[in-house]
Amino acid sequence: MRVLLHACCGPCLLEPYDVLADEHEVRVAYANPNIQPEEEFVRRRDTLLAYAFARSIDVDVLPYEPDAWRAAVSGVEDDPSQRCRRCFALRLGMTARHAKEEGFDAVATTLSVSPYQDPESIREAGEAACADAGVAFLVTDFRDRYPEATRRSRELGMYRQNYCGCERSRVEAEEQRDRRREERRAAAAERAVEG
Repeated sequence: MRVLLHACCGPCLLEPYDVLADEHEVRVAYANPNIQPEEEFVRRRDTLLAYAFARSIDVDVLPYEPDAWRAAVSGVEDDPSQRCRRCFALRLGMTARHAKEEGFDAVATTLSVSPYQDPESIREAGEAACADAGVAFLVTDFRDRYPEATRRSRELGMYRQNYCGCERSRVEAEEQRDRRREERRAAAAERAVEG
């Protein structure tokens, strides 16, 4: 089966690609209009392309259209669940249409390697996008491979981003890191008082 694998970044490509390439003919699609700012989009793209080039993996880079992403999430920017669902639908829709145009049988995605993503939302978006385009969607769950993907990407010296991709996710990730730092400081202060 010819599979077009949507990839969000180089580190997330590692394990899903290897698993799928064992059974299928796989090409990668970098379709991520959600990634902001554009410099971040380019950095993630270039990290993925460097790895792919070294391994002779074919990659199609779809156009960077952040306005399409903004339109897709308009009105739900502050609701991570709905924002992500619409984002998945947009990205997997782009990939599915490209797969159909290029004669692929199916689409899969690396999004399911992340333990921070909702696999059910990914499945729903992928199935709907692929049904609309007339290709199959391979339902995958690579979360058990996340530790190995993390280890390998560090070993390879790959750029590893610290937020999903959109500006809102960057702000949310920074807020979560700030909260964890404050909790650690408070716990350390409490231990110092007790000690």
